[in-house]
Amino acid sequence: MYSEDDINSAVAAGAMSAEAAAGFRAHMTKVRELPRGSEENFRLINSFNDIFVAIGVVILLVAVGAIGQAIAEISAPYPNSLMESEEAWRNAYDLHEVVQISLAGLFVAATAWPLAEFFTRKRRMALPSIILLLAFVGGIFFTCFGLGMAVMVDGSDRIGAIMVSASALVAAGAAFLHWRRFMVPITVAAGSAAVAATFIALILAAFDPREFDENILFGLIFVAGLAVWSLAMRWDISDRERITRRSDVAFWLHLLAAPMIAHPIFALLGVTDGDDLGVGAAVGVLAVYVAFGLVALAIDRRALLVSALFYVLFALTFLFREFGAVELNFALTALLIGSALLSLSAFWQPIRRAVVSVLPRGLQDKLPATEDMPLPVTASPA
Repeated sequence: MYSEDDINSAVAAGAMSAEAAAGFRAHMTKVRELPRGSEENFRLINSFNDIFVAIGVVILLVAVGAIGQAIAEISAPYPNSLMESEEAWRNAYDLHEVVQISLAGLFVAATAWPLAEFFTRKRRMALPSIILLLAFVGGIFFTCFGLGMAVMVDGSDRIGAIMVSASALVAAGAAFLHWRRFMVPITVAAGSAAVAATFIALILAAFDPREFDENILFGLIFVAGLAVWSLAMRWDISDRERITRRSDVAFWLHLLAAPMIAHPIFALLGVTDGDDLGVGAAVGVLAVYVAFGLVALAIDRRALLVSALFYVLFALTFLFREFGAVELNFALTALLIGSALLSLSAFWQPIRRAVVSVLPRGLQDKLPATEDMPLPVTASPA
């Protein structure tokens, strides 16, 4: 399967004319009876070779991380019970942990970058590129976090939050550098997650994490999720036809924002409390899911629906059980949700057309088209 980025690359290289690319897109829209942009192309693998390489990459990264930990055992050995005092044992233990985390992260990050030079920049392999990006950014985070642990006096929660914030900020910078070099679409989402973690941790540090209850933390995550969603919409609006890399960037941002928005809402409604949900809260879950569905239809993205699916299944199961369908509650829930999702998928475009038609004209002009439209004859590969 060839992605929009591959088609744009072929046009830029002269292997395919812009008119031929536009004709191919129009043909696929006609064959599948769905605009290519509405399919939300998710290129995880190009061939089985991607899986083969990904397995090798994971094994290699695990190996270099283990080597880093082994070196840590030599330079900062695990403390023994013969030390003079408990404080000396604790200091030696903390040093051991710091060196172990830092070296493992450093070795992983240092290995991921040169591998990306070949498998991402040269071979353009999707799944290995994602793994290498996450390994590089994650390795940088743990390297900085391990070093930061060295200054954590008495292990206070506030100092710990500051260390997490600083490490996440450096990881965001690493994601920016990776994006400038390799432009892997998921990189912007990884950087956004790091920035969100930075601000949340800073707020926790400013007000003392022990003073925050779970609901306040959920509120912070929800606000961060809305910010990421807004960024995703900016990328989406810049590519309404979804034929450039910007659409792929938006896809990953929506995938990040969806659970950050959905989980706090449903947690505050009491879904995570188990059998203490209540009928009113269960109905509220269904109402929120309907609202998510309307938003998903309007923006032509399905991430919100997928992220909230577990909570809806739980709420419907609870309602069927409350109203007497004890033995068939799960079967009825699965039947209802499965039928609804398949019907929505089959009639996505007509339903979406009805939803978008009631929106203000200015908003409609920023959303993907609701019916077949002429595509531009040229497309930026960015």
